[in-house]
Amino acid sequence: MSNLILAVARILVVAIFLWSGFGKIMNPAGVAGAISGKGLPYPEILAYLTIAAELGLGLLIALGFFARSAAVLLALFTAATIVYFHNFWAMTGDAVRMNQIQAMKNVSIIGALLMIAAVGPGRFALNQR
Repeated sequence: MSNLILAVARILVVAIFLWSGFGKIMNPAGVAGAISGKGLPYPEILAYLTIAAELGLGLLIALGFFARSAAVLLALFTAATIVYFHNFWAMTGDAVRMNQIQAMKNVSIIGALLMIAAVGPGRFALNQR
């Protein structure tokens, strides 16, 4: 039973990345614009790397294929989004509260990803470890 719960949990944790990545692949120019707006270099390249991270790593975790490594990488990616996109400590007005909530959501997701990295993908995975 716990292996089934772990498999469902893996899919639920990465559902947000798969959904977001699919949306981004439909508008990579918009993603590049958002990245450029934050002053980051090479926005077009970072846009495609973002799409690859969300879809690629998300899919690896969902399938349980190199899930531990993918979970660590996706946790690092998620932490970077807090620093560059949800940096509420440098904002004012309504943006503070909204981005604080987004940052805390990401902290929770990072926790779930680190649990996957710690315990592995479970029995229902393409490569069990």
